[in-house]
Amino acid sequence: MSNKKPSPKMGTEPAIDKKLAPQPENDKTTQLAAHTLDAAGEQMRTNTGLFINDDQNSLKAGDRGPTLLEDFILREKITHFDHERIPERVVHARGSGAHGVFKLYDSLSPVTKAAFLNEVERETPVFVRFSTVAGSRGSTDLARDVRGFAVRFYTPEGNFDLVGNNMPVFFIQDAIKFPDLVHAVKPEPDNEIPQAASAHDTFWDFISLTPESAHMIMWAMSDRAIPRSYRMMEGFGVHTFRLINAEGKASFVKFHWKPLLGVHAVAWDEAQNISGKDPDFHRRDLWDAIESGAFPEYELGLQIIPEEDEFKFEFDLLDPTKIVPEELVPVQRVGKLTLNRNPDNFFAETEQVAFHLGHIVPGIDFTNDPLLQGRLFSYTDTQLTRLGGPNFQEIPINRPIVPVHNNQRDGFMRQIINKGKTSYGPNGIAANDPQQVKEADGGFVSYQERIEARKIRARSKSFFDHFSQARLFFNSQSDPEKNHIVDALTFELGKVKLVEIRERMLGVLVQIDKGLATQVAYGLGLHLPETLPANGHVPADGNPEDFASIQVEGSITVSPALSMANTVKDTIKSRKIAILAADGADSASINQIKAALEAEGAVVEVIAPKLGFITAADDTQIEVDQSFLTAASVLFDSVYVAGGMNAVATLEAEANAVHFLNEAFKHCKPIAAHEDAMQVLDATYFSKKLPPDFTEDTVLSEGILVGKTDKNFAELFIKMIAQHRFWEREKPRLIPA
Repeated sequence: MSNKKPSPKMGTEPAIDKKLAPQPENDKTTQLAAHTLDAAGEQMRTNTGLFINDDQNSLKAGDRGPTLLEDFILREKITHFDHERIPERVVHARGSGAHGVFKLYDSLSPVTKAAFLNEVERETPVFVRFSTVAGSRGSTDLARDVRGFAVRFYTPEGNFDLVGNNMPVFFIQDAIKFPDLVHAVKPEPDNEIPQAASAHDTFWDFISLTPESAHMIMWAMSDRAIPRSYRMMEGFGVHTFRLINAEGKASFVKFHWKPLLGVHAVAWDEAQNISGKDPDFHRRDLWDAIESGAFPEYELGLQIIPEEDEFKFEFDLLDPTKIVPEELVPVQRVGKLTLNRNPDNFFAETEQVAFHLGHIVPGIDFTNDPLLQGRLFSYTDTQLTRLGGPNFQEIPINRPIVPVHNNQRDGFMRQIINKGKTSYGPNGIAANDPQQVKEADGGFVSYQERIEARKIRARSKSFFDHFSQARLFFNSQSDPEKNHIVDALTFELGKVKLVEIRERMLGVLVQIDKGLATQVAYGLGLHLPETLPANGHVPADGNPEDFASIQVEGSITVSPALSMANTVKDTIKSRKIAILAADGADSASINQIKAALEAEGAVVEVIAPKLGFITAADDTQIEVDQSFLTAASVLFDSVYVAGGMNAVATLEAEANAVHFLNEAFKHCKPIAAHEDAMQVLDATYFSKKLPPDFTEDTVLSEGILVGKTDKNFAELFIKMIAQHRFWEREKPRLIPA
């Protein structure tokens, strides 16, 4: 039986929808209800009333072709989404920025004609903005979330913006679904809860019905979503781009940023505590590191793929939910980014910077990735609203380093004062100035890709494998990292109120890894589903297509590059170390350990029962940086307990000092103590877990060191801190992290 509503007969007034019918003015509640719409049982329309046949796929030239500008449904949907909130960004609202420089190692002229990737002697100015995605400007830095990693290169050929994230893939394959994703993860519209969190019904409802998100969910539920610092996270361009050389030959490229400090995370329990202790933790960390001269450094890495190899992989290069494993295409490190200056004014620079994937230079071009194609429209549109009009490029932080001449005029916030009477071309009055630039002289010409296809709303069948790379990511993690993913999924789904959403999500997890799904199901008190949910896309009729997702078991089953366990662990530069001390402390050991740590670039703070100074055993005065009231273990990377019998007795009786150590142990941090301080350690809950001896082997495996503070002690402590965490403490699953 059809559920279509009858059209009004010719010659009669159209029927009035009772939901929109005018109501008596004296009934305020009824007036408000008159503007309330219930979508239950209704059919989807555009804002002009046109029935929508497909809301899941943008209009393309062939199922792998470019997205077409004529797709008015895509443009209406994204335009409305881009203008939903002003003036803060709809996504990536909370961010931190820094200035710096990029220096190339060797010329890349064989693959690109981009000047800043050819001229080794040039230092290219950059501005970088890091951000969280889901939360508002006032949310915490330590939310479980994707982190934005956007870099602007101010090149002699114009600005190039590499607008990426700290994860190499994304939740969706087609930009037309981006508003749906963000609507689902944002606070629920009926109560505006929760802020900056994905642990709620609408997000997991969407994810459980969107199997293409399976790979990204593994990243988002991993420790990558709670980085220790912006300085210790990778960056990725996400999409596949093109590089074009001077001869016009194209190569595909994936962009990477590799932090020289390694890739490190905090524990989930620790992240929640930091959000209460210092919600500006990442912002403060970046600012303080630059101010102190510990400049963040990243190497630019490229995965370059010859155009003729486009179809040689077990996945589609244009699919933004897929990576190119580094075992198949190694990452070539081609230059270094150094952040060396903080902004002078947060609003004028960090808040007003307007990144856009469409800001490219000759030698770099786009592909037909349908998510990338939609972003090319969305970024300009959202800046028009956020920054007040079409002249946002004239804001100082957005200006290129080269003069700009064109025939654009007027508009809100116009700052350029153009001379002359011509603002059109061709013109004879001004000798046709400004003139177009030939390609040979640096004029931009789009790559001439041949396209022959029918206009269609569809997705390439090569995009239908949703689980193989999700499985690759999970299999590549260390045991502690796998445990953290289990805990994250159990926590998130435990916050979901509707049991059917939890069950549906378990059906998705089974297709990634049955062991993973079993552990999550146990934590939720549920059984694995007997039948798996459909894995297809949602077509025009609103019902999942009845086909199984393609399962491609690739030649790469484990990729070490995907595990943070294999990251750089050879430096303590800019790590924060707490020294717990009190009156009567041994000043010689404090000074010795502090000097050794600072010589390696660490930041050391003395924590005591009160601010001011403590009087050491030799009557010298030691300045206190923080009291136990303002300090917390979650704000430090490691802790050292000073010696001195009177100091030790005070610390043992100080509940906050014992808690400081208990929490540091729980979060798997390196702990060192003077041999006099054993009685402080004996007051902790982990004292029975202390190793029977403190040889180098046990110290570097357990992460606890007790002894005389001599040169050997300091060297061992430094090696411990460089390890970052001792996640193996969680192995019995007795310590939540």
